Parts: sequence; C-alpha cells; structure tokens
Amino acid sequence: MFGRLFAGMASKKIAYKLYSKLVEQARHPAFYTDFEVEDTLDGRFDMILMHMFLIQNRLGKDGSETAKLRQQLQEAMIADMDRSLREMGVGDMGIGREVKKMGVAWFGRLKAYGAALEEEDVQGALTEAIRRNLYKREEASKAPHMAAYMLAAHEGLQACGLSEMQEVVFEFPAPEASLGVSGT
Repeated sequence: MFGRLFAGMASKKIAYKLYSKLVEQARHPAFYTDFEVEDTLDGRFDMILMHMFLIQNRLGKDGSETAKLRQQLQEAMIADMDRSLREMGVGDMGIGREVKKMGVAWFGRLKAYGAALEEEDVQGALTEAIRRNLYKREEASKAPHMAAYMLAAHEGLQACGLSEMQEVVFEFPAPEASLGVSGT
C-alpha cells in the first residue's frame, strides 16, 4: 500500500520538476524579443503550451508507462494556472470558466501541433500551426524560426531516454540557434 502511495508522490514530484523546467524555457527572453512573441499573458501562456506539448509528446512515446506522469504534468499546469488567476484577482466564480478556456486552448494546441508533426512537410505544417495558434495573425515572419526551434526541441527530446526525462536532466535547445532558418 505504502509503495503505491510513495510511487505516486514520486511521480508527482517529477511532474512538477518537468513543469518547472518547461516554464523556465517558455520564459526565455529570446522568445519575446528575437522571436517576437507578444509579451502578454496570452503570449506567455502559449509558450507554456508549446513546451508542454513537447514534453507530453515525448512522454507519450513510452505509452502506458508514463500515463500517470503525463496526467500529473497536466494537473501541475492546471494548478499553476489556477494560482496565477487567483493572484491576478479572478474570483472563485470565474476560475472554473477561465481554466476551462485554458483547457480548450491546450487541447487545441495538442491537436494542431500533433497533426503538424505527422505531415510530410513537418517544417511547413508547424510553421502554419504556429502562425495560427501562437502568433494568431497571417503575417508572422518569425513563425518559420519558431517552427525550426520547436522541431529541434522535439527531435532532441525524442532522443532522450525515459530516465533522462524522469530525472529531468535533458536540455531544450537554445532558441537563438533557430534564428538562422530562412522563412518560407
């Protein structure tokens, strides 16, 4: 009995470490300067969602072995969003509605980015998904660069073993390295 309890607590701790790592990367200043992501609540949230997708997608490679960890990672994100909304002054009555909107956004990004990775022209498909979901405008000259970053991060994470993920000893690529990619 205690073994399962402690195992659950251990994976929850891993989920929070993973979440902290992805939030730290999502806050990298280059995204808001060089990549021209809007430095707003929505822009920062979308960067968290992008990195959340990358981690969830990698963990999904291990199937049922990481199902609980993936669920706990989502719970960590929801808890963080709840806390953030409360700090911004959203009352109890509005929290559920706002978290629901965030959940819809999360599942939309999950679908869009996942579908892009399945396309023959992954770079082009990611660029379009990023243009629609992150930049939310037709003219987004940095979308190809962000797609290159996202693809590099995806490939790097896919190369990591499960133990590297669980021990949170992997690194995201430097965002600046993707700025040399030419636009489409």
